[in-house]
Amino acid sequence: MTRIKKLLTKFFSVPSDLSWSELCKILNHFGYVEIKKKGKTGGSRRRFVNKNKEIINLHKPHPGNIVKGYIIKQLIEKLNR
Repeated sequence: MTRIKKLLTKFFSVPSDLSWSELCKILNHFGYVEIKKKGKTGGSRRRFVNKNKEIINLHKPHPGNIVKGYIIKQLIEKLNR
């Protein structure tokens, strides 16, 4: 099993220990690229856009690095559409 397949299996099981970097890899696999905000106004907000101009807005978790379960569930619902 490849790394991305293992990561996708983990993601779809709604884990309690999914890191932000793992989430970014998953979104990249589905064609979403992070748009970086420059300057002080970006804060922890992150925007991911795919080739169809569909947007996913997220807040990078802080002070920790673990993504909340409800966010994972919302992303699974969006990616399944």
